[in-house]
Amino acid sequence: MQSPSPVRVVSRRAVKPPPRPRERIPLTTWDLSLLSADYIQKGLLFAPPPFSTAHLVDHLQAALGDALAAYYPVAGRLATDQHRDDAGRVVGCSVSVDCAGQDVEILEAVAAGVAIADVLPPDADVPRLVRSFFPLDDAINFDGHERPLFVVQVTELADGIFVGFVYNHALSDGTAFWDFISAWAEAARARLGAPRALLPRAAPLFERWSADGGAAAPVVLPYADLSGLIARPTLPPPPQRERMLHFSAESLAALKERARQELLAAGDAAGAAAVTRFQALSSLLWRCFVRSRRTAPDQEVVFRASANNRARLRPPLPTEYFGNAIGAVSTEAVRASELLARGHGWAAAAVGRAVAAHGDAGIRARAAAWEAEPGLSAFRLFDPNGMFVSSSPRFDMYGCDFGWGKALAARSGKANKYDGKVSLFPGREGGGGIDAEVVLAPEHMAALELDEEFWAAVSPDVWPARKD
Repeated sequence: MQSPSPVRVVSRRAVKPPPRPRERIPLTTWDLSLLSADYIQKGLLFAPPPFSTAHLVDHLQAALGDALAAYYPVAGRLATDQHRDDAGRVVGCSVSVDCAGQDVEILEAVAAGVAIADVLPPDADVPRLVRSFFPLDDAINFDGHERPLFVVQVTELADGIFVGFVYNHALSDGTAFWDFISAWAEAARARLGAPRALLPRAAPLFERWSADGGAAAPVVLPYADLSGLIARPTLPPPPQRERMLHFSAESLAALKERARQELLAAGDAAGAAAVTRFQALSSLLWRCFVRSRRTAPDQEVVFRASANNRARLRPPLPTEYFGNAIGAVSTEAVRASELLARGHGWAAAAVGRAVAAHGDAGIRARAAAWEAEPGLSAFRLFDPNGMFVSSSPRFDMYGCDFGWGKALAARSGKANKYDGKVSLFPGREGGGGIDAEVVLAPEHMAALELDEEFWAAVSPDVWPARKD
């Protein structure tokens, strides 16, 4: 039996944006496809601030109100509208963000007897107690019709603070989400007297992308409502283990060079020249997952990863585009025995080809195909023999300083996790290191921990020294 959570919520506050005219922002195919997925759950662990937790929550609340002035859709709710023909018959429905000055929530919580060392145990699984730092752990994005699109839980530890962010993924992708958190942190620092940045922050762009380049019209789905398409979990998830593994810049450089040399030896100079750190790390994970699962030799396996569409579209979307602009890249299927026999360099080149093929024409074709046959299943990317990489080490998580210093660590909740899921975080030390959050079935994780090729690339955790 699972022990009760040591976390207790002691207060709940609503935060509203400044008054403004009501607005509806239609969701695109990229947004709608995520309605059955879980909310984003990401959080930052901090040393204690030089003031009380009550004062801290007041401070974060005031700064959040400042940030919502520009990022007002975050305080909205989802709304579904029916569309009718000239005879009054319902022909479909569309979903939008209703920006009517609703609210977001801040929860204040206390984790009795929990210290930073309990959250960051060395060389061990991510403790399950971390999941209790995130509210709405049963929510899917469709629930944003009634629930807030953004909820924050500020949890007081014995010697630190954990700020857990829970955010509706139908509103935007991780790029826009971390831009919002960064804007909130900037407002918090300003309230403590920090100078503003020399260059003002670019305003978020809420106008949604449309394939023809014009104003985005609502995507009308051929259903009276979406309740029949929404997929909710009906069974508890199978057992999982989760580890946060660090790969230093030096380790990644060595992986990249190894892949490059293997490709040169095979006569693939073009593939060798194109190898990136992402390809080198992803291909290592892919091959080691297949080996740890003892996948049948003839079983076909595939690597998948999320990809930012902004720079790949023609014309490209601006970086400040606030919505979902992500797709999934996929390698060609390969037999498990062939993947293992061909080596690291070949696998890195296969990942590289998948990324290179994700261009404007393919993105548009997939968007059109989705509109022709909409699918809202949250489990479409799960493959018991594959893996999926999400998030990005490019997200400036550790730049989100709310006024009392850089975070000690970044962690996530239980949302959107399954066997073979990997989320990439920037390394805290900067300089190009990456932290990989790896989720596997217990028996697969145990085998991975014995994989010498994999473990040779993992770097020791280096946590900042505490100042007492």
